[in-house]
Amino acid sequence: MIQSVFDLFWSFVKVGSFSFGGAYSLIPLIEKEVVENHHWLSRDEFIKVLGMVEIFPGAISIKFATYTGYKTAGIAGAVAANLGNILTPAVLILLFTYIYSIYEKNILVTKAFNGIKYAVIGMIAAIMYQYAVKNGGTWQEYLLLAVGAGLVLFFKLHPAYVVVIAAVIGIMLL
Repeated sequence: MIQSVFDLFWSFVKVGSFSFGGAYSLIPLIEKEVVENHHWLSRDEFIKVLGMVEIFPGAISIKFATYTGYKTAGIAGAVAANLGNILTPAVLILLFTYIYSIYEKNILVTKAFNGIKYAVIGMIAAIMYQYAVKNGGTWQEYLLLAVGAGLVLFFKLHPAYVVVIAAVIGIMLL
């Protein structure tokens, strides 16, 4: 049990340490740790949990850490996974807030952040493609994907409304 708790902590330290760009950019990192490296979740369960964590508010990594940690080692596992998940980002944000306040107008700093921004966009596009391919293949599912994307991209509809609309369409079509 103690080894499992430590493994959860360390795995989510890695997730939290390399999750640049927010929620969707870290999904491949979580999948690598919980499915491929440790087999805490099967690939099918990972996809189901991904759908579940998207329903509830809050950070995806926190919800995955909680689910995986609890499933693997109970409450101690959930706590360890979450502590690991937030450790590096919390330390780094404190450090870089201080440094950034000193160097925010430096051209190299500005260019570095622009480079990171575009890499993250690519990572998000890749995970969206992977998620769509792994998650289904019927015309109804792709229609739902297109409707969701269209509502956000073209109609600028709030994502919360898109989730509700997708649930209603899912009930009717799927």
